[in-house]
Amino acid sequence: MRELKNTKIIAVDHGYGNMKTANTVTPTGIKAYETEPISTGNILEYNGIYYRIGEGHKEFIPDKAMDEEYYLLTLMAIARELNVFSIREADVHLAAGLPLTWIRNQREAFRSYLLQNPEVHYRFNGKEYHLHFAGCSLYPQGYPAIVNHLGNFKGTNLLADIGNGTMNILYINNKKAQESRCWTEKLGVNQCMIAAKNAVLDKFGVKIEESTVEQILRFGTADISAPYLDCISSIARQYVAELFSTLRKYEYNPDLMHLYVVGGGGCLIRNFGTYDKSRVTIIDDICATAKGYESLAYMSLKRRG
Repeated sequence: MRELKNTKIIAVDHGYGNMKTANTVTPTGIKAYETEPISTGNILEYNGIYYRIGEGHKEFIPDKAMDEEYYLLTLMAIARELNVFSIREADVHLAAGLPLTWIRNQREAFRSYLLQNPEVHYRFNGKEYHLHFAGCSLYPQGYPAIVNHLGNFKGTNLLADIGNGTMNILYINNKKAQESRCWTEKLGVNQCMIAAKNAVLDKFGVKIEESTVEQILRFGTADISAPYLDCISSIARQYVAELFSTLRKYEYNPDLMHLYVVGGGGCLIRNFGTYDKSRVTIIDDICATAKGYESLAYMSLKRRG
């Protein structure tokens, strides 16, 4: 965790599948309870309501400030990051991001959303937290994940940030991001998840647990019989082929540029894709974008003095 003038800089990567900080990962699902849940674990208590984090599935929304849930998930993520360092009260400068092509229109609304309460008291997993928000820096998703790798960038490079809900595409020429050449496609990993579950239902007439499909997508296999594994693997290969087809639509040419992949989609490309490994770099660290937000915010605040 970075700190400047007694203010903690905490980065939160608001994914549709997972909430990430520099040191923590938490599934994005959230469910409200009017009374304290019987079982413990990832329980946020805020304004008299209890929320179990990681339960259910957060649906895709194009504007993350449309409901209260991402604000609550932000409080949870901050608490988890502070807990790593045994901190319960802090002045906090948030660092976060939005999809590349959405940030221009949504930046100020999202900043106001995240800073809606200058001071907040709440409980998470039975511990009291007291936050004073000092500010918020917002960045385009994806690019911060490769900031620490820019020294390796030569010539033309293409960045694909493949999250659960979207794929962000950005050209980087001679280590400089090309703002005029960035796109956001609704082609996240959840599209593959839905297709795989439907394929199993259509072919075998049974519902398969999402956690089982997730294991296959992440590791390439799971403890299930061969016909089911083959069915899901086939869908994953089709999804990866669609990813590369979409990249080619934006003039991706592996002979002329190096591809960098960040986000959860990287494991699908590794497990189910056909590509030249010398021309594609997959950054596995799921917290890489959050770490990039933190570094960029720290450098920016330090320059301001």
